Amino acid sequence: MADQRQCTVVRTGHYEGVQGGIFGAGVSAQSAGAERLCLHRLVMPAGTRGRPHLHEGHESAIFIQSGQVEVWHGEDLAEHVVLRAGDYLHIPADTPHLPVNTGAEDMVCLVARTDPNEQEGVRLLDLPVWLESRVSPLPVGAG
Repeated sequence: MADQRQCTVVRTGHYEGVQGGIFGAGVSAQSAGAERLCLHRLVMPAGTRGRPHLHEGHESAIFIQSGQVEVWHGEDLAEHVVLRAGDYLHIPADTPHLPVNTGAEDMVCLVARTDPNEQEGVRLLDLPVWLESRVSPLPVGAG
C-alpha cells in the first residue's frame, strides 16, 4: 500500500526561546509532525542578546534576513563573527554559541536545526567571565 503521508501547512505562532529571542513557531515535531528537522523564524530585538547555549547532538543552519548579529562561538565562546543580511552560518552539533544584537534594528533570521523538538535539545551554558563586561549590560531578548 502507498504511503499516505500528507503535507502540513503551519500558520505561525510565537514563543520565547529559553536561549533568548522570539521565535515564529514554524515547522517542528510539535507543529507538523517533523521527524528530523525544525525551521523557525527568529527575531532578536535591537540592543539585546541571547543566552550562551548549545544544541545537544544537533546542528543548525541560520540565514540572516535583515539586520545584523554578532555571534560568539566555540570553546569558552572565544571565536567571534559578525553576520549581516544575506549571510549564512552553520553551527556544528554541540557547539557553544551566543548571539548578540548591538545594532539599531531588529535582526530577523531563519533557523533550521536537525532537532525536530523546538527546544528540547537546548542546553544553557554559563557566560564566560571574560565576556561578562562586554555583553551583560544588554538584556536577554524577549520581545
